[in-house]
Amino acid sequence: MANATELLQADAAGYAAASAIWSAGGLVAFPTETVYGLGADARNDRAVARIFEAKGRPRFNPLIVHVASAQAARRYVEWSDAAELLASVFWPGPLTLVLPLLADAGLSPLVTAELPTLAIRVPAHPVAQGLLTEFGGPVAAPSANPSGRISPTTAAHVLAGLSGRIEAVIEGGACAVGVESTIVGLVGRPSLLRPGGVPVESIESLLDADLVRHSADDPLVAPGQMQSHYAPGAPVRLDARERRAGEVLLGFGPVDADLNLSPSGDLVEAAANLFGHLHALDSRGAPIAVSPIPETGLGRAINDRLRRAAAPRDERLPG
Repeated sequence: MANATELLQADAAGYAAASAIWSAGGLVAFPTETVYGLGADARNDRAVARIFEAKGRPRFNPLIVHVASAQAARRYVEWSDAAELLASVFWPGPLTLVLPLLADAGLSPLVTAELPTLAIRVPAHPVAQGLLTEFGGPVAAPSANPSGRISPTTAAHVLAGLSGRIEAVIEGGACAVGVESTIVGLVGRPSLLRPGGVPVESIESLLDADLVRHSADDPLVAPGQMQSHYAPGAPVRLDARERRAGEVLLGFGPVDADLNLSPSGDLVEAAANLFGHLHALDSRGAPIAVSPIPETGLGRAINDRLRRAAAPRDERLPG
């Protein structure tokens, strides 16, 4: 267990230090274009177990493996024509593919929660690319936050939640996309397992087919599928047209709000601001009301996160 969490810089020395920590079985948080991830060597059982320990994450919830390229991904999963098409357009980027795990993949079974599939992606963030290239192996990385809480989009968010529990975090600035990756299942008919940083419409247009939708009652097959998730400490009220007494308002569009995801109604800007604004409002200790968000494009991912943030808190809360 780490004693003091080191803040590493995004340079050659920082990449080498992070790679050495991973090789020794330690944990390093790092930026991706979506959120900061809490990384460990995906082949090391003890290292992966420490992710669950540091986050307080239930062991039944699988992890996403990050690699530097589609070529690297093929070492761990059964590739398909649909995977090739999606990867050719959206990788590197905020898309995770769930594919059958190869028998000789060599990954810790904790990564997949002993499922026969693996969630894998190639991040686009230059720091993530630099780290993965330096390390040269698969990195398991859920969001770098205590389980079930608001996802981190800055190194400061990571330190606020995990300082003293992990070896290091590498400073990479604020995450540009701001919501987690879209997860598409490619076992059987292509299915949407989680909306995210790639709009569903873009994926369906490329595949020339509608994605199968999954409900909250379906078995867990990918990260981020629990009903209660991404939660601030304060209660959250959705589709708020006004601020009630004692509430703070997270706005969208031309509304009078304590913080506004995008005064102009830009969903890309709103997604980038979502978790940072939730962190800031949660620090005020008041209930959070949220303006209505359109259910189109990145609005699907924003609303998915907000519905999970507002869900009843008596459920298990994976990160």
